[in-house]
Amino acid sequence: MASVRYIVTDIDEAVQFYRDNLDFNVDIHNPGKFAALLHDDLTLYLSAPGAGSGGQAGGDPKPGGWNRFMVVTKELAALIDRLRGAHARFRGDISDGGAGRAILLEDPSGNMIELFEFKKD
Repeated sequence: MASVRYIVTDIDEAVQFYRDNLDFNVDIHNPGKFAALLHDDLTLYLSAPGAGSGGQAGGDPKPGGWNRFMVVTKELAALIDRLRGAHARFRGDISDGGAGRAILLEDPSGNMIELFEFKKD
């Protein structure tokens, strides 16, 4: 099992985004402060800026950047259509190379999620 922590500007909006659009299950939700979401073998921890998420270590954590985790799907086009219908934001277009096709999705705070589909034989 892997875990990732993302800093988000609005915990409740992020929980709704991941739950409703990417089929994450809510394990823990402390409104406005923290959430733990589950998807297959991934636990996604969501923290508000300054809520014990690195600030004590001398940093100033903020959402965004290019680091990301990957959600593998068998129906990339259908997932993209559903997300566009929900007014999701993407960075760039679908890339097609290597082992499959991918597109970069932004959560409401600008954190990245790579949506990936392996090549079909």
